[in-house]
Amino acid sequence: MDRERDRLQAVLEALPRAAIVQGGDEHVVAVNRRFVEMFGLAGRVSYEPGAPLGPVVEAVCDTFADRPAWVVETTHTIAARRIHRAAEIDLTDGRVIRRDVEPLYDSDGRPFGSLWTAEDITEDKRREHALRRDNEALAELARQRNDFLASASHNLRTPLTSIISFCDLLADPASGPLDADRLDFLDAIRRNARRMATVITTLLDTTRMREPQLRLEFGEVDIARMLEHAVHDRMSTLTEAGLFTVLTCEPGPPLYGDEHRLEHVLANLLENAAKFTPPGGTVGIDAAPDADAWLITVSDTGIGVPEAYREEIFSGFVRAPNAESGGFPGTGLGLTFSRDIVRRHGGDLTVSDAPGGGAVFTLRLPVAGPGRGGEEQ
Repeated sequence: MDRERDRLQAVLEALPRAAIVQGGDEHVVAVNRRFVEMFGLAGRVSYEPGAPLGPVVEAVCDTFADRPAWVVETTHTIAARRIHRAAEIDLTDGRVIRRDVEPLYDSDGRPFGSLWTAEDITEDKRREHALRRDNEALAELARQRNDFLASASHNLRTPLTSIISFCDLLADPASGPLDADRLDFLDAIRRNARRMATVITTLLDTTRMREPQLRLEFGEVDIARMLEHAVHDRMSTLTEAGLFTVLTCEPGPPLYGDEHRLEHVLANLLENAAKFTPPGGTVGIDAAPDADAWLITVSDTGIGVPEAYREEIFSGFVRAPNAESGGFPGTGLGLTFSRDIVRRHGGDLTVSDAPGGGAVFTLRLPVAGPGRGGEEQ
């Protein structure tokens, strides 16, 4: 008997938590050093094997910030529930413990006691509270940022619309003749105003995409039709850039997605291709089904993307060095917005080298969309 008790004591001492074993006749079977130290039992109460459990529980409850209504639960009450129970308890000295109770049974399934363990989780709770506080602060900053971007973008869009409209009126021959220099100045004003309007639109779209309540409008998408529309809408930009455009689309199933948003992604990729590809270059759009997905690539013969920046350019406000040094305009937000849309469709957007130079942007979009059984975000 003494050997079994010694073995039980050795097991309890090896546990990383404070522990006490309660016997079926409501006495102490064994208690480890961590339990004695956690609740300051030394010199206050007897906790030797065979000691009554009641005074020990009373001494433990005295350390609780809110004393529980119960004094001690009997073994039979614990066993009748046949479940592991846990609770987080505040102590009077500011600590927080996690208490677990496990009923014990003999080989015939009869309850003969219970194991009570406790763990000091004060630091874990402090970190949890600090993390929650930081998350709330970050969420508030994000909200303020989005509100500012939305307000600034709205306030800038109105005067820019007026500037562009007046430029168009002045350029109209009906408004009177203008010499070549004035026409060049007017064209520069109009071109830069439109560029600013594009930046503002991108800022607004990026802000909207970050709103948790935004929902995409999903439906069946004819890939060939969508690509034709996207290329047609940007054909003037590609032609003005002096580029040769090739569209190839293999037959395949319709895609479940938001056609408007996906066209926006393609428009952004085509505009980038036009911006970063010298006159005389080629832009290729290729699409083909691949197992349960569609693969769509937009390739060009432009300046390409350095390998070290092939992830960073999707992070927002980041542009590759060759784009910066080449004097190409941009905010670095378009690709962030585009990848966000693609990932909301359950796919991904990546970039790699094009054979012979340039860049290849690859969209992989699952045919079924982002889980037809769940909520689309």
